[in-house]
Amino acid sequence: MTTLVFVRRFLTDYVRNPVNLLLLAVVPVVFVVVVANAMADAAKLLGGPGGPAVQTATAGWAAGFLAAIGMYFQTAATRHVDRRVVIAGLRPARLVAARLATGLALAGLAVAVAVTALAVRSGIDAPARVVAGTVMFAVIYLAIGAAVGATVPNPVNGTVIVLFVWILDVFFGPAMGARDVVATRGLPTHFVTLWMVDLPSGHGGELGDLGWALAWTIAAVAGAWALTTARLRTAHAHRQARPDGVAAQLAAASRAAWRDARRNPALWVLFVVVPVVFILTADAVTPNEPIVLTVTEYGHRIARTFNMADVHGATMAPIAVASLAALVGLFTVLDSRDGDRRAALAGLRPDALLTARLGMLTMAATAATATSLAATGLVFHATRWPTYASANLLIAFTYALVGALLAPIFGRVGGVFIAFLLPFLDVGIAQSPMLNTEPTTLSPLLPGYGGSRILLDGALTNAFDETRPLLIGLAWLVALTVAVTLAYHRASAPARSR
Repeated sequence: MTTLVFVRRFLTDYVRNPVNLLLLAVVPVVFVVVVANAMADAAKLLGGPGGPAVQTATAGWAAGFLAAIGMYFQTAATRHVDRRVVIAGLRPARLVAARLATGLALAGLAVAVAVTALAVRSGIDAPARVVAGTVMFAVIYLAIGAAVGATVPNPVNGTVIVLFVWILDVFFGPAMGARDVVATRGLPTHFVTLWMVDLPSGHGGELGDLGWALAWTIAAVAGAWALTTARLRTAHAHRQARPDGVAAQLAAASRAAWRDARRNPALWVLFVVVPVVFILTADAVTPNEPIVLTVTEYGHRIARTFNMADVHGATMAPIAVASLAALVGLFTVLDSRDGDRRAALAGLRPDALLTARLGMLTMAATAATATSLAATGLVFHATRWPTYASANLLIAFTYALVGALLAPIFGRVGGVFIAFLLPFLDVGIAQSPMLNTEPTTLSPLLPGYGGSRILLDGALTNAFDETRPLLIGLAWLVALTVAVTLAYHRASAPARSR
């Protein structure tokens, strides 16, 4: 009975922000209805089954991602509250059961929406198999979110790790073309995907694909239970910290921002690991086949044939950069808001605080871009590196500002959903030359349009022909900077007393 009371309280707390509930329904629809065809086309290009198999798998991908993010914040953001509840007398097992049950309830909603969207969109040939597979996706990623939340309390690091695992699992899984790659068999939903979309692997052994899928599900839940219970017994100490002139205030704010960044070395490690693994793995699974693209060369639109591995390698860096930059922008503003408000009350000017935060944001986006370019250089040689690198920086700065703008609008959980979804739909789908040989009607309206067109120009052609996209990209940068400045002043400036 006590566990049910806590579950009800936790769910009530989650839906206090209606955006969280809205996105829990919207994200599966976007995956299953909007991007399923694009994902199927990409899988076909990469040697995967394409068609209905990929479209079916999108239901599991959407449910898994939502379950992981929701459970991460159920675990990471409540560490100290949960410890106080346990100290007050509640058994750890009951509290852990309540947290996992809450996550399962939220995941159940995501599963229901995803399966319903799939049924409406294309119908389901094997409903029991698809529903069971989608549930296993959600449970495995629920456990991943809980495990990361129990061990990585910093929200930037935690969400990047969850996103990294999900990207590896989806884009290098059997539905996207890596069915026979031995190195991918250890991914969390490798066997779940094979069984769910009815692609017998031939390497499941005596257990078979379903047996391995169930084993992964059970092992994931057991591991999450153990780690989540252990976190309730572990205390972590946290340390907390007026110059007069503008220059002195800016220097003080910058030092404080740098100290915050230095206290999170894991983030800088992730900035190296995530792009390197993502880009190199993408290159390894991309077939060396020709692909025809329409490019602009000396003012003329011409069709040219390129190696698909080169094109894929060129477009992997901006996807990694945009996602990392958006998440860092989100939490740079979100997690510093209360501290900056107190600093403003103590006398620091909001302009100095904002400049320091944007400076750290620029440094982080530049670091992610530099690492991504270094990894890209191992598998792809751009025709004009300065233009290609500048385009990646433009995308990184743009999405860092997008993430910063999401913070006051959507909050923590909803902000993570959007910070992942927008770069994926924009840079990964709408601007992809592999999926769209010409920009779509939607492409010029999205933040990544300018940077993506300049990136392809620098990667594949000999002369600069993208002046209009450059102006559009710079306009986005200016508009987002103004919007972030206004939102930051409103959120952090101290109230004036009469």
